[in-house]
Amino acid sequence: MQLWQEFRNAELVHRLAEEIRHRVTRPWVLMEICGGQTHAILQYGLDQLLPPEIELVHGPGCPVCVTPLELIDKAIAIASRPNTILCSYGDMLRVPGSQRDLFAVRATGGRVQVVYSPLDAVRIARENPDKEVVFFAIGFETTAPPNAMSLLQAQALGLKNYSLLVSQVRVPPAMHAILSTPTNRVQGFLLAGHVCTVMGYWEYEPIAAKYQVPMTVTGFEPVDLMQGILMTLRQLEEGHVGVENAYSRAVTREGNRAAQKIIDQVFEPCDRNWRGIGLIPMSGWGLRPEWADFDAEKRFDVGTIHAQESPLCIAGQILQGIKKPHECPAFGTQCTPQAPLGAPMVSAEGACAAYYRYGRSHP
Repeated sequence: MQLWQEFRNAELVHRLAEEIRHRVTRPWVLMEICGGQTHAILQYGLDQLLPPEIELVHGPGCPVCVTPLELIDKAIAIASRPNTILCSYGDMLRVPGSQRDLFAVRATGGRVQVVYSPLDAVRIARENPDKEVVFFAIGFETTAPPNAMSLLQAQALGLKNYSLLVSQVRVPPAMHAILSTPTNRVQGFLLAGHVCTVMGYWEYEPIAAKYQVPMTVTGFEPVDLMQGILMTLRQLEEGHVGVENAYSRAVTREGNRAAQKIIDQVFEPCDRNWRGIGLIPMSGWGLRPEWADFDAEKRFDVGTIHAQESPLCIAGQILQGIKKPHECPAFGTQCTPQAPLGAPMVSAEGACAAYYRYGRSHP
C-alpha cells in the first residue's frame, strides 16, 4: 500500500471517529490552524463524521488570507511600473486590492509572472538584467527558508535587480492574540504540521501552559486529522495540558535547525498587520538591516500606501474562529470565488473557498 493510501484508509478513519464518539462527554471547540487542514476536513467530510459535541473552527493559517490589503495594493503599485516584473504564487493574483487585483494589472500590460518557487524569480531576474524583478514573499514559517534562500542566491550571483516584497508571518504570536481576546472560544488546537516541520513545536509549549489549552501537531491526510482530534480530545477529557505530536513521521520537537539558521540569517521578528485582524506585535519577519537593498518596499518607495478593508467582509472573525464562513451575510451572494470581497474566498487554503466548494452553506 502506498503511503498516501495508508493515511486515507476509510476503515481506520471510521474507527478513529468511533473512538472520538466514545470518549467525548461534553462540548469542545477545537481550532485547526492551517487552511490546508480546513480544506482536507471538508473535502473528506471529517466534520460530518464527528459527534455534535466536537466543533471545529478555522484558524488564521492561510498565508494568502492574512496578507493585508495594503500589501496587495503595494504589489499592484509595483507591478504597474514600467520595466518591472512582479513574481507571485498564482492564488495571489485574484485577491482583491482596494480597486483591482493583480490579474487586472496583467490584463492592462503589467508584467505579473506566476512562479512555483522564489528561486524561479531569481532565475527570471538573471535572465532579465534590464528589468527589476520582485518576488511577493508571503507565507508562514514554511515559506521563510526558500524566500531567504532566494536572497542568498541573488547575492551570490551579484544580482542588483532582485528584491522581495515581504509579508512573512508567524503562527505563535497569532495564537497568543486569539487566546487573549475576550471573544475566544478555542479550547484546543490542531497545529500545522508543515510549519512544525520547519520550526518544531517547542515554541508552543509555553503557550499551552500559559492559557491551559492542549495542542496536537497534526498532518493533512484524513487519518492524520482524526488522530490529532482524538489526541487533543483525550487531553481535554482527562484534564491535562501539553503539546503532543501526531505527525512524527515529519516533525520533531526541535524542527529543522538548518532551515531555522537560514531564516535567522536573512529575517528578524517585526510587528505585522494581518488582514481582518490588525496589528499583532512581533508576529512577522522583516528583512534584517544588512538586506535593506533587497527590500522592495524601500526600493519602490511604497511604504506609505495604506488601505481600508471592505466593511462587508468578516474575514477577521472567521480567521479567529469567532464565526464560520456561512455566517457571513455576503457569503455566496455578494462574495463568491468569481467576485470575492476578501482573500478567504479565493485562496487555495481559504476557509470561505472551502465552504463554498464543498457545499457547507448552512450550519
